[in-house]
Amino acid sequence: MNKRYNKAFREQAMKLVTEQEYGVATAARELGIPESTLTMWLKRSGWCKHVENESPVSNDPKALAIEVVELRRRIRRLESEKEILKKAAALFVSQSL
Repeated sequence: MNKRYNKAFREQAMKLVTEQEYGVATAARELGIPESTLTMWLKRSGWCKHVENESPVSNDPKALAIEVVELRRRIRRLESEKEILKKAAALFVSQSL
Protein backbone atom coordinates (compact mmCIF):
# COMPACT_ATOMS: atom_id res chain seq x y z
CA MET A 1 0.00 0.00 0.00
CA ASN A 2 1.41 3.37 -1.03
CA LYS A 3 1.42 6.13 1.55
CA ARG A 4 0.19 9.50 0.31
CA TYR A 5 1.85 12.73 1.40
CA ASN A 6 0.17 16.13 1.27
CA LYS A 7 1.54 18.95 -0.87
CA ALA A 8 2.92 20.94 2.08
CA PHE A 9 4.92 17.94 3.33
CA ARG A 10 6.34 17.30 -0.17
CA GLU A 11 7.35 20.95 -0.54
CA GLN A 12 9.07 21.04 2.85
CA ALA A 13 10.89 17.79 2.10
CA MET A 14 12.14 19.17 -1.21
CA LYS A 15 13.26 22.42 0.46
CA LEU A 16 15.58 20.43 2.74
CA VAL A 17 17.48 19.39 -0.38
CA THR A 18 17.10 22.44 -2.61
CA GLU A 19 17.47 25.23 -0.06
CA GLN A 20 19.08 23.77 3.05
CA GLU A 21 21.61 21.64 1.16
CA TYR A 22 20.71 18.33 2.75
CA GLY A 23 21.59 15.26 0.72
CA VAL A 24 18.61 13.38 -0.70
CA ALA A 25 19.41 10.27 1.34
CA THR A 26 19.84 12.25 4.57
CA ALA A 27 16.63 14.23 4.12
CA ALA A 28 14.63 11.11 3.25
CA ARG A 29 16.01 9.20 6.24
CA GLU A 30 15.29 12.04 8.67
CA LEU A 31 11.74 12.36 7.34
CA GLY A 32 11.14 8.62 7.33
CA ILE A 33 10.30 8.44 3.65
CA PRO A 34 11.85 6.35 0.87
CA GLU A 35 14.76 8.05 -0.88
CA SER A 36 13.24 7.08 -4.23
CA THR A 37 10.05 8.98 -3.33
CA LEU A 38 11.93 12.17 -2.51
CA THR A 39 14.05 11.80 -5.65
CA MET A 40 10.90 11.42 -7.75
CA TRP A 41 9.37 14.60 -6.24
CA LEU A 42 12.58 16.52 -6.91
CA LYS A 43 12.85 15.33 -10.51
CA ARG A 44 9.21 16.21 -11.18
CA SER A 45 9.89 19.72 -9.88
CA GLY A 46 12.79 20.14 -12.32
CA TRP A 47 15.60 19.73 -9.80
CA CYS A 48 18.87 18.18 -10.94
CA LYS A 49 21.46 16.68 -8.63
CA HIS A 50 24.34 18.97 -7.72
CA VAL A 51 27.67 17.31 -8.38
CA GLU A 52 30.58 18.27 -6.15
CA ASN A 53 33.54 19.79 -7.96
CA GLU A 54 31.39 20.23 -11.04
CA SER A 55 33.40 23.24 -12.10
CA PRO A 56 37.03 24.01 -11.40
CA VAL A 57 37.90 26.39 -8.59
CA SER A 58 38.19 29.92 -9.86
CA ASN A 59 41.36 31.96 -9.51
CA ASP A 60 39.31 35.17 -9.48
CA PRO A 61 39.71 36.80 -6.05
CA LYS A 62 36.11 38.10 -6.08
CA ALA A 63 34.71 34.63 -6.84
CA LEU A 64 36.90 33.10 -4.14
CA ALA A 65 35.76 35.73 -1.63
CA ILE A 66 32.11 34.94 -2.42
CA GLU A 67 32.80 31.22 -2.00
CA VAL A 68 34.51 31.84 1.35
CA VAL A 69 31.48 33.81 2.58
CA GLU A 70 29.13 31.01 1.47
CA LEU A 71 31.28 28.33 3.10
CA ARG A 72 31.47 30.29 6.35
CA ARG A 73 27.68 30.65 6.32
CA ARG A 74 27.35 26.90 5.78
CA ILE A 75 29.78 26.18 8.62
CA ARG A 76 27.76 28.40 11.00
CA ARG A 77 24.56 26.60 10.01
CA LEU A 78 26.14 23.17 10.48
CA GLU A 79 27.63 24.15 13.85
CA SER A 80 24.23 25.44 14.94
CA GLU A 81 22.57 22.18 13.88
CA LYS A 82 25.25 20.22 15.72
CA GLU A 83 24.60 22.17 18.93
CA ILE A 84 20.85 21.55 18.62
CA LEU A 85 21.49 17.82 18.18
CA LYS A 86 23.81 17.78 21.20
CA LYS A 87 21.15 19.44 23.35
CA ALA A 88 18.45 17.09 22.08
CA ALA A 89 20.65 14.05 22.79
CA ALA A 90 21.37 15.30 26.30
CA LEU A 91 17.67 15.86 26.87
CA PHE A 92 16.79 12.35 25.70
CA VAL A 93 19.48 10.84 27.92
CA SER A 94 18.29 12.80 30.96
CA GLN A 95 14.68 11.77 30.35
CA SER A 96 15.56 8.11 29.97
CA LEU A 97 17.33 8.02 33.35
